[in-house]
Amino acid sequence: MKISDILDDSLVKTQLTGNSKDEIISHMIDIVATSKKVLNREKVQEAIFEREKIMSTGVGNGFAIPHGKTDAVSDIVAAFAVTAEPIDYQSLDEQPVRLVFLLVGKDSMVGPHIKLLSRISRLMNKEEFRKKLLAAASPKEVLEIFRAEEATYFDN
Repeated sequence: MKISDILDDSLVKTQLTGNSKDEIISHMIDIVATSKKVLNREKVQEAIFEREKIMSTGVGNGFAIPHGKTDAVSDIVAAFAVTAEPIDYQSLDEQPVRLVFLLVGKDSMVGPHIKLLSRISRLMNKEEFRKKLLAAASPKEVLEIFRAEEATYFDN
């Protein structure tokens, strides 16, 4: 499963506004909740914030990947955003975040969930890729950047 297979224009935002980590995550949950795959927004929110309590999902290099697993989705669902301003996210490297990828997996689909987390992390480790995303002017451009990068990076 490719990252670009689970995103579409409605699930990608550029210039997402918010003043805090919790506000940004809540906005991301609002975005993903527009998907028909989300059966219960409140349960999704609970799963994401419970995971965040364990350890910050601000993994470094200006990137965060809030995620969780729940039976409140019918399939894996995701949203991606570039924030309008850097956000203090209590990241592992103590740097602010501008790139946020929210991933919600179904409880019974642990393997695909972990594989997607790994793919997202590998892509986001590439500085040139992050720079392209930060410069993207539209959701369509963000999706094109993901597709192009996945085409060179992954076989399937």
